[in-house]
Formats: sequence, structure tokens, C-alpha cells
Amino acid sequence: MDFSSPKIMGVLNITPDSFSDGNQYLEKTNYERRITNLIEEGADIIDIGGESTGPGSKDVSLEEEMKRVKPVIDYVAQNKMTEKILFSIDTYKSEVAEYALEHGFQMVNDVTALRGDSDMTDVLLKYQPYVVLMYSKDSTPRTTTESVEYDDVIASVKTFLLERISQLVEAGFPEDKIIIDPGMGMFVSANPEYSFEIIERLDELRVLGYPICIGVSRKSFLGGKLEDREQPSVDWSLKALQKGASIIRIHNVALMKKAMI
Repeated sequence: MDFSSPKIMGVLNITPDSFSDGNQYLEKTNYERRITNLIEEGADIIDIGGESTGPGSKDVSLEEEMKRVKPVIDYVAQNKMTEKILFSIDTYKSEVAEYALEHGFQMVNDVTALRGDSDMTDVLLKYQPYVVLMYSKDSTPRTTTESVEYDDVIASVKTFLLERISQLVEAGFPEDKIIIDPGMGMFVSANPEYSFEIIERLDELRVLGYPICIGVSRKSFLGGKLEDREQPSVDWSLKALQKGASIIRIHNVALMKKAMI
């Protein structure tokens, strides 16, 4: 995929507890309709996940996560949808990633940046998909609401990402398949100012030379009630694009697509 022009990543959560759309897409007819709608609305990538990692989320066993995502992966594969659009699996578990990659998925979105499963690197080396490495203040997939303070938030994010990239490249993974995500909201800090600062200074990460994925969509740092965050999600995503982002991860693809025209 050519990331020289902006790409939209639509979100499909197959979970009962996602903060913005939990329980909506667990049923077959609902996730099928959601995938169709995302494609029609103009998504370039569809990111499918079976485990919530936000504040208050709970550990999900491998068996449970597979139970949630396997039918969706099978549906995508059986209908040859990966020939039309890039599909991403949002997981830190190597077994889930491998099943998706075996069935045509072309991207792994790992919120732990390979810290969650020591076998993930081997799976990535075997299939060589695109991989999103995300910054998180927490060493586990369970995001805390800690208000971390930074002397220089961009410097901290940059140091972390370069370390994770180095480990992967040294193992033999191709650099041109790596995408970085500086994290947003509680992944960075309970202090919302850091998320806004990261977007304003995104060009300082762009110089690293990797495509940048940004996911501000519906996050609490935008303020207000959940239903009031759609337009701010788009506005700050547009700002991120202006500052050098390559991929916008967002729930409301239609609204984002319209704003980009």
C-alpha cells in the first residue's frame, strides 16, 4: 500500500465492552453489514479486534478472542474481501494474528508494540505483513488511567518507538512494512494536553521516516459526552494529517471521508 496519500482505517470491534460500540457487532448480520458499510463509505483499511484494551477492560483468553474474531476472519476470507481492501487484525496475541494472516489479512495492529506476546515477532517474520507499533505508557495491554507527566512527551514516544523498531528490524523484519502510532488518550496519560501536543508536534515523529497512524476517534481526551466527539474526532484527525499522519483510524469513516474531499 502506498502511504504517500492519506488512508482511512475503519474500526470494527467484535467485543462486548468497547467504550464506544461494545456489543454492536457481535452478531453475524451486524458485522457483515458493518464491513459492507465501511467499504462503501471509503475505508482503505478495516481494523478488526476481539479484545478491548482501554481503561476498565478485562483480560480476554486466547480461546475467547478467537471465538469472537474467527467467524469474522472466515467471512472476510470466504468472500475474498482482502482482494478489494486491506484488512488489519487488532491483537497482541500471536495465535490470533497468525490465523488472520493465514486467511489473507495484511496488517497486524499491536497496541503492546510486541511486548504482549514473545512469539509475535516470529509470526511477523513468517508472513511479513504491515505492522503497527503503538506507544503506550503501560507495559501490559490493560490501559490505566494514570496521569503520567513527561518532561518531553515526543522525546519519550520517539525513544520508545525506536527501541521497538530496532528490535524488530534486527530480527530481520523489513523496515518498509513498519507503521508507528504515538498513542492517544489514556495510552499516553490521563492528562489530555499530551495527546493534543503529540498531534501538534507530529512532524517531529514524521522525520523518523515511517508512516504514522493516529487514532483519536471518540476518545475521552476530546472532552464532552461520547455522542459529542464525532466532529472533534474528525477535526483533530485532519490536524494530524496536516502534521504528517499517513493513516487515520476512525469509527465514522463517512464523516472523515467527506472532510478529506
